[in-house]
Amino acid sequence: MQTIAPRSRIPGSGAVPRTGMAPRLWRLLLVLLAATGVFFAGAAPSSAHAALTGSDPKQGAVVDRAPDQVKLTFSEKVAMSDGSVRVLDPSGKRVDTDKTTDLGANTYGVKLRPGLPDGTFTVAYQVVSADSHPVAGAFTFSIGAPSDTKVALPDQEAGGGLVGALYDAARYFSYAGFILLVGGAAFVLGCWPRGAGARPVQRLVTAGWLTLTASTLFLLLLRAPYTGSGKLADAFDMGKLGDVLNTKTGAALVSRLLLLAAAALFIAVLFGAYVKREGPGQAAEKKDLTFGLAIGGTVVALGIAATWAMAEHASTGIQTGIAMPVDVLHLLAVATWLGGLASLLVALFRTTAVDASAVQRFSTVAFTSVVVLAATGTYQAWRQVGSWSALTGTSYGQLLLVKIGLVAVLVGVASVSRRWTGRIAAEASAAPESAAAVVVEQRAKQASKQTSKKPQKKPVTVPAAGKDKDGDDTERSAQLARQQAAMDTAREKRIRDADPHRSGLRRSVLAEAGIAVVLLGVTTFLTTTEPGRTEEEAAKATSAAAAQRSGPLQLKVPFDTGGTDGKGTVQLDLDPGRSGSNTLHLYVKRPNGSAFDVPEVKVSFTNESQDVGPLPVAPDHIATGHWSANGVQVPMAGKWKIAVTVRTSDIDQITVKKNAQIG
Repeated sequence: MQTIAPRSRIPGSGAVPRTGMAPRLWRLLLVLLAATGVFFAGAAPSSAHAALTGSDPKQGAVVDRAPDQVKLTFSEKVAMSDGSVRVLDPSGKRVDTDKTTDLGANTYGVKLRPGLPDGTFTVAYQVVSADSHPVAGAFTFSIGAPSDTKVALPDQEAGGGLVGALYDAARYFSYAGFILLVGGAAFVLGCWPRGAGARPVQRLVTAGWLTLTASTLFLLLLRAPYTGSGKLADAFDMGKLGDVLNTKTGAALVSRLLLLAAAALFIAVLFGAYVKREGPGQAAEKKDLTFGLAIGGTVVALGIAATWAMAEHASTGIQTGIAMPVDVLHLLAVATWLGGLASLLVALFRTTAVDASAVQRFSTVAFTSVVVLAATGTYQAWRQVGSWSALTGTSYGQLLLVKIGLVAVLVGVASVSRRWTGRIAAEASAAPESAAAVVVEQRAKQASKQTSKKPQKKPVTVPAAGKDKDGDDTERSAQLARQQAAMDTAREKRIRDADPHRSGLRRSVLAEAGIAVVLLGVTTFLTTTEPGRTEEEAAKATSAAAAQRSGPLQLKVPFDTGGTDGKGTVQLDLDPGRSGSNTLHLYVKRPNGSAFDVPEVKVSFTNESQDVGPLPVAPDHIATGHWSANGVQVPMAGKWKIAVTVRTSDIDQITVKKNAQIG
């Protein structure tokens, strides 16, 4: 069997000496982690994943009488509890009953107390979207007429601040722990069974389990302040923790902890009973144990991956029945590839030897993982982005392009690793006897070292006072053994570094690991960013609403009463042209453009879709051909039918109508 880069241990030390590459490995990883931290520190907070698409009363509306309740409609289903919606009067006092009701069709209502005064009221809401992210916002409406308000809303965005930063960090470490746990175990079972006995690999997989378990507990405790008050002290409120356990995200996190208990048993068997099945007569038993571990480990890995799919982006939006299984496959492919890569890196730098066949098998596994990633990632990108404009013009799309670029670079570096692996495999097949001799020689050397450590039996003698000859001999022997071990290590290092194939593989795998650290950071941030499809739809709705409220409304309507001198044009100006109080100006002109003083002009507004109106307006005559009215109330935004009645004589009049959007 061909082995790669053997490294000797110093007798009696129990530690693997560091090579010249190891310090560089840790320095590079620390630099990449710091770069990832700077990337996230400079990034803007993620947007909400559910958007308020409508309300009753509408934002900025002026209503004649107080409504019985306030209704809010969102783009997707949200988790809303009592107190999630607050309605405040102009003085800042709550006027709602603190009880929210699910009215269906993603619409929720909160009852108002009777006897509300006139003025401007503020509606503030904080809910949790279907993909587990907090959503907060506010709007105003007025009863009777607008007024000043003393309401001051908190500046901090939902899910932001210290709690938000800690929560995002815990998410990053949960993904990293999952990758190390699942990918490391898969590397051992599928690529390098002898690696189950390697202490560095054992420590890596165990560290993955500990990281995932600790971060999951951290997420569970931070969930209440993350989606609520934003105060870190609420993490230790058992009442709020109980409320979290009743949510979809809380159930997913608890399920993950239960599955991690099963994963702990899996690790104990993998690094315990599995390692002990090395005898010549235990091949069949080890094969059965391998099969059992593979089945059990796959089930546990699928379950843990599903805890993300059930509570995040895949669980909401279009085609959830397809999206959740695809998301699970995507996570498993990422873990198999990057976790296996981390295990290979540890094996190359921290173990005595790794089989060339193991590297070749991992190369095949990594290639398969990349194919699965490409297929599932393409579907996820289409589902979350949906258009080229969203891909290039939204935060999610731009981050996705960064991720695609990093994956492309990673695949390119991986192809270099595959070439080094092919050369090593060719070398192994060309000289199998020499390779076997290397292994035998290494094992013989290690056995001789172990024998030299055993103390030799000597006759018991009483040393002279102040002198211990046996002690001096023992100390001298230990010193010589350490010197010999250092010489052996230096010789093996020279042999290893002189092999360009093995050195090249180490460098390429190290580069892959560094890129993977940054890639994991970008992926984590993607999960907290509003999908491009949703962001673009919300932006279009906002632009449309802004266009509707962009400025004064101006209409020109021709008329013909049929009588003598009965033709002309009415120009209607409504300022500011939105719901609430407006100023109306009417200009009547003859066909030649001169001012036309007609006996009477009247206006009415009707909103047929809301069954409002007609609301009559009788403007005052200001000057020749000019009429005006102040305080014209348009109670809500929407499509209004404006009717203008013009009378040119005692018997000649006409009513002309025009539809207009008033924001």
